Amino acid sequence: MDAHDVKDGSRSAITLVVLAVVFLAAVAWGWSRVTSPFPEKVEAAPCTDTLVSSGEDVAPPQVMVTVLNAGGANGLAGTTMDKLVGFGFGQGKIGNAPKDTGLVSAQVWSDDPGDPAAILLASYLGKGVDIVDQPSGYPGVTIVVGKKFKGVKKGKATVTAQKDSYVCAPPLSTDPDLASSAGRRGPG
Repeated sequence: MDAHDVKDGSRSAITLVVLAVVFLAAVAWGWSRVTSPFPEKVEAAPCTDTLVSSGEDVAPPQVMVTVLNAGGANGLAGTTMDKLVGFGFGQGKIGNAPKDTGLVSAQVWSDDPGDPAAILLASYLGKGVDIVDQPSGYPGVTIVVGKKFKGVKKGKATVTAQKDSYVCAPPLSTDPDLASSAGRRGPG
């Protein structure tokens, strides 16, 4: 055996060792990927706080609505939501109001009573609807309807913001049928 054969044999052995190390590293990395938990599903925000500058108009498709039933007939919140969505408002949550609400007609709950979205929404609930400074914890503007609520009526097409405000706008739809119906006026 000459020196040349020993040198070639050493190179082959080193090459095999390096390939074995690379193979083991790839197996370890692949195993860690296979056994790692899947990423958590991230829920999309129900609406996005959008700045409306003073003097800009707010229209129903820019407003997310939550409807709570405060002792009215079963399904009153759902019926009210359906009519508001027919006028172009974004659909938020539907549920029951807290037991101590004691409301007999309708109120709009907002953490800013001067909010143009709250004022616009109140115009669809009839005359004399109060906008109450009460955050609800639900997405968008919350309305609470009770036993004597007379139903949704056609309101203002837009309301002009009197000051810079944030409106919780619904996400844009990727469904062309839904997007085209957002601005359509339904029966009231």
